Amino acid sequence: MKSNKWRYGFLSGVLAFSILSGCTNEEASKEKSESAVKVNKTGMPIADEKIELTGFAGKFFASQDWNKLKLWEEYAKMSNVEIDWETVQVDSLKEKRNLLLASGEYPDVLFSSALPKADLIKYGQQGVLLKLNDLIDQYAPNFKKIMEENPVVAKGITMPDGSIYGFPTIYDPEFKGLHLGTPWINKNWLEKLGLEEPQNLDDFHKVLKAFKEEDPNGNGKADEIPWSGAYGIGEAIGFIKGSFGLNNHGSANAYIDLAPGSKNLRFTPASDEYKEMLEYLHKLYKDGLIDKEIFTADPQAFTAKASDGTFGVINGLDPETIYQLKGYVGTPVLKGPKGEQMLTSMGSPLGNIGMFVITDKNKNPEATIRWIDHFYGDEGTKMFFMGFEGVTYEEKNGEFEYTENMTKNPDGLNLDQALSEYLTWPGGYYPGIVKEKYFKGAEGKPATKENALKSEPYALKQEDIWPAFNFSPEEQEELSTISTDITTYVDEMTASFISGKTSLSKWEDYVQTLKQMNLDRYMEIYESGYKNYKK
Repeated sequence: MKSNKWRYGFLSGVLAFSILSGCTNEEASKEKSESAVKVNKTGMPIADEKIELTGFAGKFFASQDWNKLKLWEEYAKMSNVEIDWETVQVDSLKEKRNLLLASGEYPDVLFSSALPKADLIKYGQQGVLLKLNDLIDQYAPNFKKIMEENPVVAKGITMPDGSIYGFPTIYDPEFKGLHLGTPWINKNWLEKLGLEEPQNLDDFHKVLKAFKEEDPNGNGKADEIPWSGAYGIGEAIGFIKGSFGLNNHGSANAYIDLAPGSKNLRFTPASDEYKEMLEYLHKLYKDGLIDKEIFTADPQAFTAKASDGTFGVINGLDPETIYQLKGYVGTPVLKGPKGEQMLTSMGSPLGNIGMFVITDKNKNPEATIRWIDHFYGDEGTKMFFMGFEGVTYEEKNGEFEYTENMTKNPDGLNLDQALSEYLTWPGGYYPGIVKEKYFKGAEGKPATKENALKSEPYALKQEDIWPAFNFSPEEQEELSTISTDITTYVDEMTASFISGKTSLSKWEDYVQTLKQMNLDRYMEIYESGYKNYKK
C-alpha cells in the first residue's frame, strides 16, 4: 500500500461528468434496469421492503461465517438489504471465481473477489457484469465524489470503451503513510559511529560499510547485516530507482515511464539508467552490504532473525511496530549520480478495480449500488474498518482506537484474528477507501508519519502518478502472454546482475533477448494504454 490533495476545481467536475456520461442516452437507459423493489435514494434503510441478494466473496480467515458475522448482520438491519454469502479462502479464490463465472451459476454480486481487468472487460462486454456508469451517477454519491476529487480514480476504472464494471479498493491520497516513505535506518548505530544520515549514494555506501565493519551493535562480533528486508530485493530497488530517475510516473505500470526530456514511453529495465542502478547495487552486494539471503527472503524467517538486532537498514514497515525494534528512522531520499533525488516507488491510489461487481442476475442493481456506496463514505468506512463502538473500538477526543479486548485479546488472538470475529477486512481484499482516521495499522503510526513527511519534498506529485493502464480485451490478452515471459526474465536477470552471477558486460545480450521476446509489441500495447489514459 503506498499526497497532496488533488484540486482540479471545475475541470475535475467536467472530467468526471464526461466519464460517467460516456454513453448515449439510449445506452444509459439500457444499462439501468427497473428495480424489483422501490429504492430510497438517500438515507437508511435503502428500501422499505426487505431485499435479499446472493453474494460470493474471498475471505482470509477460514473460521469466519459471513452469514453470522456482526458486520453483515448489523448492516442488514440498517439497510434492509440482506446477502446470503458463499465464501472461499483467498488461496482458492481465483480458481473458484473463474469456475463460478464460466458456469453461468453465479450470484447477484461478487465482493472482495479481485477480478482482474481482463475479466472485467470480458464479462462486461458479454453482459454478465452490469455496466455501472449511470448507476454510479444516480445512486453512488460517495463514490462519485471521490471520482470528482481524484480524476485518476475515474480514469483508472474506466475501460477503453468508456464503461465501468467494478468498484475498486482506494488508498486515500491524503493518507501519507500509505504512499510515502523510505527504508528504516538505525539511528542509534549512526550516533555510536559518529555518522550523519546519508544524503547521496556515496554516503549510503560509506554508512553501510561502517555498519558492517565497525561493530555498531557492540557485541564484539562481525554479525551486522547492513541492509535487508523481509520481501526480497524489489523493495531495495524501489528505494534506489528514484536516484537514477527511474519510474518517474510511479510504479503502477512497473516497467513503464517517460524517457527523460521526452514524451515517449520507456521500458525502464532496458535503459542505461537501469544498468547504472544495477551497477551500484552490485557494488553494494559484492562488498557484503546487502543481505546475502535477500533473494530468498522469507517473511517469517526474517521476523525471527530481526530479534537478533543485527540489521542496519530495514525495508518495509516501521520496525518498532512490526519487529519491536526501536531506534529506527526514515532514510533520506538519496541524490543520484546525475542529481536526481526522487521518491518514485509510489503506486496509484487505486488498488484492484474489480473488488465489487454486480451481475446480470441481480434484480435490484440500484439498491445494490447504494449498498456498496456506503463503504466509500465516512460512516461506512468507520464501520467497515473500526467496527462497533464499545465492542471493537472506543472513541476518545475524536480519535478512534481498538478496544483492549482487540489489542490484548484474553484468548491470545492477535489483532487481525480478534477483529476477524466481527469484521472482514483483516487479511486484505475489500472494496472501499482506506483512510488514516479509521485504519490503525503500522502505516498510521507516528514514526511512519515522520518518515512520510521527511520524504514528501522529494515525492512525485499525485497528478503525475499514473494508474495502471487499461487495454482492449484483445490487447489485454496479448499483453498477458508477452508480459509473463518478459517479467520473469527481467526479474531473473536483475537478481543475477546484482548478485554477480551474470556480469554486466552481458548487458547488450540481455537487451537483445528482451527484443526477441517481443518487447516492441509489448511497448506498442502500452502506447495504446497510455493513449486511453490521456483521453
